[in-house]
Amino acid sequence: MNLHFIALKATKHSDSQIILTAYSRELGRVAFALPAGTGKSAARMRALTMPLSLVECASDPRPGREILPMRQVVQSIPLVELHSDPFKQMIAMFVAEVLAAVLQSGGADEGMYEFLEAAVRILDGADSRQTANFHICFLYNLGRRLGIEPDVSTYTQGSLFDMEDGTWRMTAPLHRRYLGEEASLLAWRLSRMTFANMHRFRFNRMERNAILDGILEYFSIHYVSMRRLHSLDILRSLL
Repeated sequence: MNLHFIALKATKHSDSQIILTAYSRELGRVAFALPAGTGKSAARMRALTMPLSLVECASDPRPGREILPMRQVVQSIPLVELHSDPFKQMIAMFVAEVLAAVLQSGGADEGMYEFLEAAVRILDGADSRQTANFHICFLYNLGRRLGIEPDVSTYTQGSLFDMEDGTWRMTAPLHRRYLGEEASLLAWRLSRMTFANMHRFRFNRMERNAILDGILEYFSIHYVSMRRLHSLDILRSLL
């Protein structure tokens, strides 16, 4: 069976084996066994399966088999800048770590796969202004695909964003998970961000990190905890 997948993370399983977690078009979340070591074959395999690599391979999935073998491994789409630009590499590591946390279970979702593949290709070809906001745009649109997008129809001027309800309201809720007026306006503006216009949104480092914190907290409330992302601190230092 041929599988098309997006590489997410590699974990050392033993001295001779690495487990690659990936998201495939055909099966959803999958795990592959890769050779560890310093030989040419192992080095080539690691190069082909860097975070967010778009890969095609042959495999033999069977009921009850949790870790799949892989052979005839090739890049399905070459990603030149994603694997050579240090900034894009860091964003790829962050996005892959988020996806590994979010895409925990469930079968194939071709719509999700196509969204992810398109996003990876956009990141690979993005210029510096687009790259700076890519992770913000990606996370917002990922939330939309996961069904946790805030109800933007509830926004009115001067309203406050309730993080727990995912709505805007004119009075502060009894809990503390809500944004002030200025941040609430910004949260509404994010709903208008797309990959095509993300370069038009201008933020400084402090604003960009505050937005990122808010989105990750929202994911933690509504989907899965984002509080243990190892790549987050490094990403903050680069933005």
